[in-house]
Amino acid sequence: MKSITFLLPIIFVLFSCEQQKPFEESPDRVLIEQTIENYFEGWISNDTTKIGSAMDITCQLKNIKENKVVIYDRATYLGFFKPGPPKENAYGKIISIDITGPIASAKVELEIPKRLFTDYFNLMKLDDRWYIVDKISTSVLKK
Repeated sequence: MKSITFLLPIIFVLFSCEQQKPFEESPDRVLIEQTIENYFEGWISNDTTKIGSAMDITCQLKNIKENKVVIYDRATYLGFFKPGPPKENAYGKIISIDITGPIASAKVELEIPKRLFTDYFNLMKLDDRWYIVDKISTSVLKK
């Protein structure tokens, strides 16, 4: 009887762990990840065509400057990127993705040697493709 009493909690824990998966790799999640990876690649390489392909034409960038919300339209934002060599020692990573039907949100980080950017993207699925429709961003100097 002691063996059964000892084994039951272990079996329960093992069964519970098997049932709890961090997330299912859905087709939409894969497409969202691809959209964000395109954005990362464009951002790192200063390729406005690649960045723009991830963004809907209505996309806006919002951040805070001097304690005020500043809004840039897509064309203005893309104008910040100048042709040149890729950013050195730069990379992006997806922190989280939350999907509800044809809308989603993602938290991402982009890092360069002196600065860490944290972006929150709102995405929408249009004609079977995911697009960033809104971006809020902040950054901090790295120590």
